[in-house]
Amino acid sequence: MRITAIKPYPVWIGNRNQLVIKVETDEGIYGLGESGLSGRELAVVGAIKHFREFLLGKDPMQRGLIWQELYRSQYFEGGRVLLAAQSAIDIALYDIVGKALGVPIYQLLGGKQRDLIPCFATSSGGRGEQMLDSVKLLWEHGWRVIRATPVSPNEDAPANVFEPRESIGYTAEWLTKVREEMGSELTLGIDYHHRLSIAETASFCQRMPAGTLDFLEEPIRDETPEAYEALRKCTPIPFAVGEEFSSKWQFLPYLERHLTDFARIDICNVGGFTEAMKVAGWAEAHYIDLMPHNPLGPVCTAATIHLAAAVPNFSWLEVRTTQSENLYYGEAGVDDADRFFPVRPRLDGTGFPVPETPGLGVELNETLAESQEFKFWEAPHWKRRDGSVTNW
Repeated sequence: MRITAIKPYPVWIGNRNQLVIKVETDEGIYGLGESGLSGRELAVVGAIKHFREFLLGKDPMQRGLIWQELYRSQYFEGGRVLLAAQSAIDIALYDIVGKALGVPIYQLLGGKQRDLIPCFATSSGGRGEQMLDSVKLLWEHGWRVIRATPVSPNEDAPANVFEPRESIGYTAEWLTKVREEMGSELTLGIDYHHRLSIAETASFCQRMPAGTLDFLEEPIRDETPEAYEALRKCTPIPFAVGEEFSSKWQFLPYLERHLTDFARIDICNVGGFTEAMKVAGWAEAHYIDLMPHNPLGPVCTAATIHLAAAVPNFSWLEVRTTQSENLYYGEAGVDDADRFFPVRPRLDGTGFPVPETPGLGVELNETLAESQEFKFWEAPHWKRRDGSVTNW
């Protein structure tokens, strides 16, 4: 079997692009993959075109060797653009191998360790009252692990303005109310999306009673592990870190120094299945569970389901839902997802059943994808009141 084509499809679904690739072979078997670098799809497409030049004609069954060649056969190896491209290719190769052997991908990773992949949902609302109402609604629909997002006391603030000190006290107050209202059965976390400094995060944590939060996700940026070491001394709240990491080497200090308690691995950024399984084993050795990042589409979700099925150290998978129904990818519109991906993972309550079909278990409407024009999308550019740039 030989690779005959690699086709990137940056398609607009709902409110942003998803970069799906199709790797074709001379035996008619093809595989799908997805890149995780949302908002920079054209850069990843460029990297895929570079890789394609020497991948055509290669045996897709040799996915480990191909991974090493993709990573090491260049002077400036690594980085988020190249690894996003490499991740998509690696996932597609596993899809091909699974189909060729007639087995689901998790069988290629050691077999299935669970039948259902538990998930967590994210509450909505920019005000404290809305956060509480959203958590209650999710609870009513069966969700027992819920992640909140920061809320603001200032209803008149411009949409692109974020002041950390205005947020932390108000958010902590309402998280405390959520815990008091919902009780101890709820597993409650919050994603601060690396918007805070060490001092701001410490103040935020100190404003809540012990036991309010079960995890704190990405409170500060992750480029400097020493910053998380300093933050760890300020709070006992478990950290969830790693969604931006693009290799096992970036995970290294966070696992070895135990700077995260949940590994927020993104299979579409970290290097696909080949690299994700290495990180998973490393995390297992340090008694750290995977809590995968999953903000993209059905290919990313399906790949992560197979990863989650095959590893022993797993907590919950991120899933985007509507607030009134347990529907996959509610923000983008279920109709859009169905049109582009007629075969895709679907929630059963608050978890994904592990598929038994060969490969990933996802199909792309390629005709529809080919008909789409690329649309530019930018993540919000946030500022503070003084005009300086801050993190989104």
